[in-house]
Amino acid sequence: MKKTLLIAGFGGQGVMLIGKVLGYTATRIGLHATFFPAYGAEQRGGTANCSVIVSDNEIVCPLYQKFDNMIIMNESSFSRFGNYLSENGMMIVNSSLVFSRPSKNIDCHLIDTDGVTKKLGNRKVANMVALGAYLKIAGTYDLDVVKIVLKDLLNPNPVLIELNIKAIEAGYGLL
Repeated sequence: MKKTLLIAGFGGQGVMLIGKVLGYTATRIGLHATFFPAYGAEQRGGTANCSVIVSDNEIVCPLYQKFDNMIIMNESSFSRFGNYLSENGMMIVNSSLVFSRPSKNIDCHLIDTDGVTKKLGNRKVANMVALGAYLKIAGTYDLDVVKIVLKDLLNPNPVLIELNIKAIEAGYGLL
């Protein structure tokens, strides 16, 4: 088993946190993982993307031209990276900020992150809503291990941890 994922958005959307959570979770459940971040020249608001590769075998090269899965958080990322999705791939699209739709035959899931985050009371956790949806679809990750990893990464802020866990659970429950 090998899964390749590209996560893209603008700086400040938590794209890198999604990648780190998935990478650390994969290693905790005994899989091999790579996390490869890429930042735009801007500090905040510029492009940000990362790739995560998870495999039950050693990963020789972390660079890919096509990805099995994508999480797209904004319109410019859809325009820039949408064509990097493999045929018959799966894409999670933040429909709150992405209005384009894939033209090829792929499994596309439109997630209204704004609608979910408004209910949670904090729009900054849209990334965790998208992560929750991805976790449900991917089926590779144990949700309890994801929560442990998130607690480790966000320690020592219990309010932030609880909010992010609620957002993951809300995204997971959407599908």
